Amino acid sequence: MSLLDVRTIEVVYHRAATAVQGITLQVPAGRIVTLLGPNGAGKTTTLRAISGFLDADDARVTDGDVIFDGEAVTGWLPHRLVRRGLVLVPEREKIFETLTVMENLQACRRGGDLDAIFTYFPQLAGRRRQLAGYLSGGERQMLALGGALLCQPRLLLVDELSLGLAPIVVRTLMEAVRRLRDELGLTILLVEQNAAAALEIADHGYVIENGRIVHEGAAADLLAHEDVREFYLGGARSRAGRTYRDVKQYRRRRRWFA
Repeated sequence: MSLLDVRTIEVVYHRAATAVQGITLQVPAGRIVTLLGPNGAGKTTTLRAISGFLDADDARVTDGDVIFDGEAVTGWLPHRLVRRGLVLVPEREKIFETLTVMENLQACRRGGDLDAIFTYFPQLAGRRRQLAGYLSGGERQMLALGGALLCQPRLLLVDELSLGLAPIVVRTLMEAVRRLRDELGLTILLVEQNAAAALEIADHGYVIENGRIVHEGAAADLLAHEDVREFYLGGARSRAGRTYRDVKQYRRRRRWFA
């Protein structure tokens, strides 16, 4: 059964520009689903539409429905969705930089065990009294995830977890996300440009381009798909050693429907 069911939603900015068109996706309970795509494809807009954070950008859902746990929640305000258990970890401005690590966690807390947060993210344990603005990029992501967990989510939406981070840090964060699914039974929708990292932990994936879903499948199938490998994993290489992503990404029509 799908905990989240997004049905043909359309999002329009400034009453004129259509950002996503007919997006349909499902997130089954207890699974990790990833939404992949290039910059500007509509990934973040889709998460904002689901989580109620569109108004600040003068955008709105003009068609379709967002169904969470069997109830239509399209257009609900974020605080109301959080109370229902739908929590977003945004791409930017994830933490309060002028508060300490502990103060950040306390500010987010609706319940849950603080000690459990330090079990999943031990790097934060020794920095409880440190101002969050002095944390590394990876530690900031950990703090944002920890704060989201203290909102007691049933569905966690995570936007660009790996952005700007070293590969070893990305692996640590992705493994933490996998543990949240396996040990806590959390349902997770993960938006990522780092397709390889996301597909390693996901159960299912969707590819979005130009505001539309162009392909979907089991994570293992997407990893093996020729276009995913060529355009998102750098799997196909030219004789000069460069990936086709570098030289031909938009010159060949993708074979999504082949």
